[in-house]
Amino acid sequence: MEKWDVYDRERNLTGETMTRGDRFTDGAYHLVVHVCIFNQKGQLLIQQRQPFKKGWSNLWDVTVGGSAVAGDNSRQAAEREVFEEIGYRINLTDTPVALTVNFERGFDDFYLIEYDLDLQQLKLQPEEVQAVKWASLEEVLTLIDHKAFVPYHKSLIETLFVMRKRIGAHHYIIEEKS
Repeated sequence: MEKWDVYDRERNLTGETMTRGDRFTDGAYHLVVHVCIFNQKGQLLIQQRQPFKKGWSNLWDVTVGGSAVAGDNSRQAAEREVFEEIGYRINLTDTPVALTVNFERGFDDFYLIEYDLDLQQLKLQPEEVQAVKWASLEEVLTLIDHKAFVPYHKSLIETLFVMRKRIGAHHYIIEEKS
């Protein structure tokens, strides 16, 4: 039985918890995290969800993702999800959230990192992940078109690929004049 901390609309902890699957009360929100691991070739590590997994069964997805459990902050939840789903220990202490996407009942924090993982060294969680592979932006967009990928907005996936090396809304640095 997975417990989640409950947040208010401003992302403040309320001190309450809820059980996964419970109906949300008005004004209740929860925290979700995603970690996108890119290699130096600019490819994203994607995972294929198990066919028996509820929600988007058998579809490909970004590297890892899931709900923060009660007591986890965003970073802790992201580190835990990476270890649980692909068996890799990651330290995100110096990695800021690259992007937060608000949704109807919560906040979804995306972490973007670059690391050349050896896929043979990963230990996939058999309850959730059946396969992993590296994929280019074009490959991910094609999987979305063929309904073989979790149906993210294509513009979000493009943004993740663009932001993988630089966080922020601008693509250049403005020099200040003295």
